[in-house]
Amino acid sequence: MNQKLVHIAIVVDDYDRAIEFYTKKLHFNLIEDTKLSEEKRWVLVRPKGASECSLLLARGVNEAQKSRIGNQTGGRVFLFLQTDDFQRDYNNLIENNIKIVREPSVEEYGTVAVFEDIYGNLWDLIESKGFW
Repeated sequence: MNQKLVHIAIVVDDYDRAIEFYTKKLHFNLIEDTKLSEEKRWVLVRPKGASECSLLLARGVNEAQKSRIGNQTGGRVFLFLQTDDFQRDYNNLIENNIKIVREPSVEEYGTVAVFEDIYGNLWDLIESKGFW
């Protein structure tokens, strides 16, 4: 059996605002932006160098969905951004005024820091030992 994750949905308040953050501040690639209806779009972004798994930017449309924006995991780290150059990407976070929740630390598995996206979702930035 062969399976893989291809998309992870993240609830956002506005497609264009989310695209701007992920492409301009985190430097992700915009993979697709297709209008499905007057109110719905299929928007995929992916870190540069990634070839498979993308974030599906899903605009919250009802109160239940909107209540999850920025807190899809109850305050736990939600997404893990693996990097081949921690210092480069950490500096990018600082230069783009992205909130650092936990300063960098060197752990047994590698170097890690926690940051927030524009919605308050927590991310780990990780350069793992031996990953690349």
